[in-house]
Amino acid sequence: MFEQTDRLGEVVVQFPNAGRVFQRFGLDYCCRGNRNIEEAARQEGVDPMEVVADLNAAYGLTKNEKQQVHNWNMESLQALTDYVVNTHHAYLHQTLTPLGELVTKILQVHGVHHGETLEQVHHLYNLFKMDMEEHLIKEEEVEFPAIVRYEEYPDQGLLARVSKGVRELEVEHREVGDLLREIRRVTHDYKLPEDACATFSYTYKKLQELEEDTFRHVHLENNVLFPRLEATVAQFTAEVEDVHP
Repeated sequence: MFEQTDRLGEVVVQFPNAGRVFQRFGLDYCCRGNRNIEEAARQEGVDPMEVVADLNAAYGLTKNEKQQVHNWNMESLQALTDYVVNTHHAYLHQTLTPLGELVTKILQVHGVHHGETLEQVHHLYNLFKMDMEEHLIKEEEVEFPAIVRYEEYPDQGLLARVSKGVRELEVEHREVGDLLREIRRVTHDYKLPEDACATFSYTYKKLQELEEDTFRHVHLENNVLFPRLEATVAQFTAEVEDVHP
């Protein structure tokens, strides 16, 4: 059972479906997953006891269904980065452009009556798309290969390079996460207007799917990959100090 003192990121590592509970309450578990449930809930103006109750209810249902939770702490860093690329990056590569076309379409069709909201969604989404496309290239071509090389052949030069790259990725994660949260804010939690057509409804649904997948993606990096890398760095540093006191 989970308690108010448990940290958001650690909860989602143990119970991935907790991410949906936290999202429902507006709690950022990926970029700000180092907060405990009580702190995060009070900052967002929600009742931490209600969050914990919903969380434990969801956990109980999952436990009864005997679902297996993949333990990424038992896998290599390469296996984890491969999973992120083949699952979450692949999703984004397939989704970003078609969803952008939908966002543009609903602005064209419904902008006359809902221009202020849809113009903001269009602007924010295209910022997200541009930033994320650059971010994916950076991870796939530079940062993830460096992490894998460091795991195989650790040395101080590569250590500095990898550590700098991780800090940059964390900043970029916060930026894209803020854009998604702002889209949710300006759409009033994706509330559809009365005159919404099927395309309007579908676009909002796909934006919510994008948000959920991105938060799971960022969670795996911020709360699993990077902490594991930091532990490897600490071990390597200690070994170097033992050899060269």
